[in-house]
Amino acid sequence: MSSQDIAAIPLPPRDEAVSIALLLAFVGGYLDAYTWIIHGVMANAQTANLVLLWVYGTAGNWGDALRFVPPILAFAIGIVAAAWLRRASGERASAINTLIEILLLVAIGILHNRLPDLAGTLGISFVAAMQTAIFTKVEGVAYSSVMITGNMRQAIEGVFLALCSGGPLGTLRRSGIFTGLCIAFGLGAAVGAFATENIPDLALGIPVIALVIVMLRCEVQPNEASP
Repeated sequence: MSSQDIAAIPLPPRDEAVSIALLLAFVGGYLDAYTWIIHGVMANAQTANLVLLWVYGTAGNWGDALRFVPPILAFAIGIVAAAWLRRASGERASAINTLIEILLLVAIGILHNRLPDLAGTLGISFVAAMQTAIFTKVEGVAYSSVMITGNMRQAIEGVFLALCSGGPLGTLRRSGIFTGLCIAFGLGAAVGAFATENIPDLALGIPVIALVIVMLRCEVQPNEASP
């Protein structure tokens, strides 16, 4: 392959960069820790919310069970909003979505003392849904920035394939990326728990900063190599 052919190969889309995926995984873990500590529900893990809804419901404790309905509904609405945004804005969807996330988290931080349950459970679950629906791949491979189950599977499978059968080129690199995503999510949860416990009024400022970096990288990172 000539140097001209190599130069013509497009780079991965801007929103599939590893650095962006790591930042988003950090934000995902952070927001889950925040909503669990403040509201006792998960912003991202709707599986957990659904399980807890029916655990409390089957025990007849519908007061506690119904607490998990709003984040599930908000998550569903966020998915629909993200699908519409992707259809309407095309390649700009990732940057526009990140700006919406930033504005919503700022608004949630301001409203938190007045409308804690509404702002926390609905707003953050909506943010999480839009994030997971817009940012779906890292270097062309599907991943999740708001939960680690699938990422952990990819990391473990990659190591297994590399050790047992050689695996395709780049298997270990891919496994390393998914391992990094799991670590970033856990780090986000740890930082989120610490910040929520110690600076609750300013805690949402940290994911906002991370999302500002994501938005800037989505805008300035080149999409294709220069010919």
